[in-house]
Amino acid sequence: MTTYLLHPPVPAREDERSFWIRSEGDRIERLEALTSSTTASIAIIGGGLTGLWTAWRIIEQAPDTDVVILEADFCGAGASGRNGGQVHTWLGNLDYLRAVAGRSEAIRLARATRDAIQELRTLQAEGVLDMDLRLDGFVSYSAAPAHDGNWRGAFELLREHGESPFVELDPDEAKRVTGTDSSRGGMLEREAGSINPFKLVRSLRDRLIERGVRIFESSPVVQIETGAPTTLQTPGGSVEASKVLIATSAWAGAIPQINRVMYAVDAQVIATEPIPDKLDALGIVDGKALGDSQMQVLYYQRTVDGRLLLGQGSGLPIYRDRMPRRSNRNRALEPGLIAEMHRMYPSLEGVRVDYAWVGPVDISVSHLPIIDTLRGSDDVLFCVGFTGTALAQIPVVARILAAKLLDVDDEWSRSALGNQRGRITRVFPEPFRFIGATIVRQAVIRRVRREMAGRRVGPLTKGLIALMPRYRAPGASRGE
Repeated sequence: MTTYLLHPPVPAREDERSFWIRSEGDRIERLEALTSSTTASIAIIGGGLTGLWTAWRIIEQAPDTDVVILEADFCGAGASGRNGGQVHTWLGNLDYLRAVAGRSEAIRLARATRDAIQELRTLQAEGVLDMDLRLDGFVSYSAAPAHDGNWRGAFELLREHGESPFVELDPDEAKRVTGTDSSRGGMLEREAGSINPFKLVRSLRDRLIERGVRIFESSPVVQIETGAPTTLQTPGGSVEASKVLIATSAWAGAIPQINRVMYAVDAQVIATEPIPDKLDALGIVDGKALGDSQMQVLYYQRTVDGRLLLGQGSGLPIYRDRMPRRSNRNRALEPGLIAEMHRMYPSLEGVRVDYAWVGPVDISVSHLPIIDTLRGSDDVLFCVGFTGTALAQIPVVARILAAKLLDVDDEWSRSALGNQRGRITRVFPEPFRFIGATIVRQAVIRRVRREMAGRRVGPLTKGLIALMPRYRAPGASRGE
């Protein structure tokens, strides 16, 4: 039996909430907090997309399962309600998947994310879930000479499997679909696009309640006591459960074992005032997800109400699991992102920014989710490390999580992605991690500036960036 003490997250003030959340206004209704002791077959810590989709998959397979979800704030208040709202598959990340899961399982998982996008389309069309899904494509483009053609390696890997989900765009085509002269060519993924992630969260929450899942908001788990059963303690009550899933993304770093397999950085996002006419003039006319190729990638979209929503991974490291108010909003990061918007789109100078917020991003060394159990507690599962790429990926990973929580023996419970024990690369311990990450971040910023200016990146900068933790695949036996 082991006891873990957790830190309740710092709640965001209204002006620190994301555009997705604040645009709902008074329509956000909180559920009741846990105020007593109860039991459950499966308890999930975290009411974001990982927790909700896992509960969805559990109820799909075993409708009578007694599931309880505990959310510290309200469902979607964390990473799920703060992201950039881009939906694209793992087909462009086949190299990462092959390194972790092997050749055949990698393509199966990548294809499953394509199926998940079609599942989202169907659930929206049938009125089951509400999410403002617009499958107008995903464009990733080169923004500097050093990045030209960097998508072609992915094309080659996919051709080995008879897949061609991407279309190459020449410079003129890329400029037309992105509306920026900084675009130098790129690729278009057809079956991809954008989504309102907070609407999706709330819709999932409400449908799960209808299906018998008990969800308690304003109920942060402050203590986990492993055992048979495991006990989760909140300020107002407790839950005893046979199986537990920790699904709190970057906030899971409070547990030392999890903290050693992921690191967290801040991502900055802004949304302008409604500017539909200006976006029309630029050619940004639909729900395409757009992104450039710099190391601190810019990702953006036109919202349903005609705003430009723009995000960038700042790389600003988070020490240990300490996420203060800075991890809700960091005004020091906002001017740099606004300057990037003006660089790409000079016609938007003078446009008002109505919303600005920060979303902590949990990153694994492999840049793929890590699924494991707490040491000595096989009934307590955790999942971290989506690295900001999650909206089509979580519905797939949730199948793995649900199969494990239900003790089902199938292709999902046996997936190599969910069985990485002994092969997970750990990150540096603190304080070396924070110090190193701060130094590397400055090197990344230098690299980005030099590449965007068409200048050579020096060996010192390259050497410092090479200090970033990197996943090294096991031997050739992983090939299949």
